[in-house]
Amino acid sequence: MNMRKFWIKMNILYEKLMLFAFVAVLLIVIYGLYDSWYVFNNAKDSSYLKYKPSVGESIPEEVPITDDMVAWITIDGTNIDYPVMQGEDNSKYLNVNPYGEYALSGSIFLDSRNSGDFSDPYSILYGHHMEYGVMFGALDEYLDESYLKAHSDGTLLVGRTNVVSHRLKIFAAAKVNVYEEKEFFDPDIEDLDKKILENAKVYDASVPKTGCILALSTCTEPVSQNRLIVFCYIY
Repeated sequence: MNMRKFWIKMNILYEKLMLFAFVAVLLIVIYGLYDSWYVFNNAKDSSYLKYKPSVGESIPEEVPITDDMVAWITIDGTNIDYPVMQGEDNSKYLNVNPYGEYALSGSIFLDSRNSGDFSDPYSILYGHHMEYGVMFGALDEYLDESYLKAHSDGTLLVGRTNVVSHRLKIFAAAKVNVYEEKEFFDPDIEDLDKKILENAKVYDASVPKTGCILALSTCTEPVSQNRLIVFCYIY
């Protein structure tokens, strides 16, 4: 009889443990879904658009975007329409949004070594690769030649006072290893035109060249050494 009671208690304990494990797994799944929703919802936040500057004007002081905003980039026909931030290093805006708040989706930001007026021969923008073409997730499409040619126009609004407008023209896209082709992530890169031509998967030679090139860089997979880079001329 005692043995029977023992096994009954063991079965009850086992059932409770299984129930606890099931609830724990369910909570983890729910949290994972919520976390994914939260990250995506923040990444597709379009509230920034009402603060988009106008050419020749200054950004109002009451705009909640931090003073680290140096420009605004728009690529026609895509979801890319964001303020461009620049921190004292290249880690500040990885997980901070333009309002200065913590956000896993981060911001679009200019390399800290570049000049904030985009006068350097080579400027580099970074952004997270998000689903559904959000942030720099839209860059995936540029590995297709027909898409690149159909979505090659954009605008770069530079400055916080007396905002200046520059036209962008996308002419190439490349997928590179961040360690093997680390020169692409150095604003002082040499022989840039040659390196782009050698590494580009898509290259439109018909686009008129200028003295300044802007690179848009993003990861290609969540954990990867590969980077997708889209190159634009600044006019």
